Amino acid sequence: MTSTDPLLQPYRLKHLELRNRLMSSAHEPAYSHEGLPKERYRLYHAERARGGIALTMTAGSAVVSPDSPAAFGNLHAYKDEIVPWLKELADDCHSHGAAVMIQLTHLGRRTGWNKADWLPVLAPSPTREAAHRAFPKEAEDWDLERILKDYADAAERMRAAGLDGIEIEAYGHLLDGFWSPATNRREDHHNGSLDNRLRFTRTVLDAIRKRVGPDFIVGIRMVADEAFDKGLTREEGVEIARRLVADGRIDFLNLIRGHIDTDAGLADVIPVQGMRSAPHLDFAGEVRDATKFPVFHAARISDVATARHAIAEGKLDMVGMTRAHIADPHIARKVAERREHEIRPCVGATYCLDRIYEGHEALCVHNAATGREATMPHVIARGDGPARRVVVVGAGPAGLEAARVTAERGHDVTVLEAAPQAGGQVRLAAQSPRRRELIGIIDWRLAACEAAGVVFRFNTWAEAADVLDLAPDVVLIATGGLPDTEVVETGAELAVSSWDILSGDVTPARRVLVFDDNGGHPGMQAAEVAANAGAEVEIVTPERFFAPEMGGLNHVPYARLFQERDVRITINTRLSGIARDGNELVATLGSDYSPHTHDRRVDQVVVEHGTLPLDDLYKALKPASRNHGAIDWPAVIAAKGASPFPRTNPDGEFLLARIGDAVSSRNIHAAIYEALRLTKDL
Repeated sequence: MTSTDPLLQPYRLKHLELRNRLMSSAHEPAYSHEGLPKERYRLYHAERARGGIALTMTAGSAVVSPDSPAAFGNLHAYKDEIVPWLKELADDCHSHGAAVMIQLTHLGRRTGWNKADWLPVLAPSPTREAAHRAFPKEAEDWDLERILKDYADAAERMRAAGLDGIEIEAYGHLLDGFWSPATNRREDHHNGSLDNRLRFTRTVLDAIRKRVGPDFIVGIRMVADEAFDKGLTREEGVEIARRLVADGRIDFLNLIRGHIDTDAGLADVIPVQGMRSAPHLDFAGEVRDATKFPVFHAARISDVATARHAIAEGKLDMVGMTRAHIADPHIARKVAERREHEIRPCVGATYCLDRIYEGHEALCVHNAATGREATMPHVIARGDGPARRVVVVGAGPAGLEAARVTAERGHDVTVLEAAPQAGGQVRLAAQSPRRRELIGIIDWRLAACEAAGVVFRFNTWAEAADVLDLAPDVVLIATGGLPDTEVVETGAELAVSSWDILSGDVTPARRVLVFDDNGGHPGMQAAEVAANAGAEVEIVTPERFFAPEMGGLNHVPYARLFQERDVRITINTRLSGIARDGNELVATLGSDYSPHTHDRRVDQVVVEHGTLPLDDLYKALKPASRNHGAIDWPAVIAAKGASPFPRTNPDGEFLLARIGDAVSSRNIHAAIYEALRLTKDL
């Protein structure tokens, strides 16, 4: 039957028939190897194609010139050897019915000179970008002539690779650097009138079109409003879009609003949890109405309802759900099969992008298979062996993932949880209104467990006898940990933990010192709660900068609030002791750099130093287990289906493992990945 769902309607772009309206916009997951999209890169995009997406955009962005060195794992579009790798990727995606395009760019000032070949960074003018910190050289005519050829050469390589089209990047990079008064201070024919500022962009598009011919699809991802007083105005941006459309050189517009030269600016372009959903969607629709031209757009369109609205109301022709597809690459297939309720939600944690901008590869906070398609399954296959009795103790993210996976493998699963409801530390973190979306990590797993027949016993503090009474074949301990405040040498008993503040068990006092020796969200959330309660807050950390385990995008909401609430941030400082003096606490502060100490008088000290494993049950069960709790890590790493449980005790009654923070203090992704990799072949 023909679907009436707006998202499932085909869309014709020039000669290209796209099977629906869902796309993943260009982004760089940093899975490349030596600048080439090898197996990991290919499998990542092929999974989206298998999941029913119409268009997957690769690279964010592929660089066209050696003097545009990779800033975060970018593909090297200036190398001839990229062609066969991209062809393999395109062929794989095409075999599953998806179109493939790539984004090309010269990064301009959005990179560093001390990378790759140590060539000078180029920009229209020598204006420094705060995010990447380089002081660029003003591009000379001979630079632009060379880069012009590089663009055309790169486009020809992409056509030779069998891609369906290319997208030229023009936001925060070289081309739009000429458009914006914030970055163009030239005194030549590349500045002044709008046509002058568009001169190099038009020259590049002309060169590309001559090289690839009239039939190859060429689009542009462009900023149409930089949304700050020094930048490109809305009026000028929309006019640029009109002129580029009128020139007849491009086939689609992919719209961006904002500027990305600072973390704060980037977070408004790519919002994180607690920020507005789809904040630029209406603007994109207005540009589409003004240009009467195909418009693509992506910016925190994370749910199917919003995506459907974007198409149904004529705001977009193709809707980008990029982070949503990192969380679940099978969105289109589930929509088509009327299984929307099974879509793993994007919870806005932006763990994916924060990792990229910190020099790591993209990973989803709660889909451990993303980026690991060679070894980890997105869909759990039912096992062909006998059903086993599995007992999971703990219903946090690790325990729920273990329960979900083992149940979908066909086993009989019982979960014992001490609390009245599931969630563990995720539920605690979600108490903050700005991070409430995190509860989707728990809700999705609870629904999957229910569908798979998992039995839950809440309000059950499990002892060894409770577990053994269930006659288990496999026991998975996911009991998590408890806050460790003993890092303070003296007076630790006078401190409260970040958990105390987040749970509401302890009310913030008037003057609060938060000692963060973890560097992630918990300490920052505790400070946020205290500041919002009206407390006078100081964050003290021994780190060189605050919250190093949290990336730049998630840094922004905290930093904004801390500025507004006058929160004091003290780095390079360690809390060594706490003493009571009347109604006050005296915190002794020192550092790793000097024996000098000084005191701070406050009303409350909050200590965040991670957790210590709650592992008594694990230790009690170890002697009776067949593997004494041991894990065959080489087998786990190889992920070839071999059992991860060595049989070291022939008289043992069950296999035993502990997962997540019951092992050591880590994060949500680590807990979920550990559960998946230990149970996927059970």
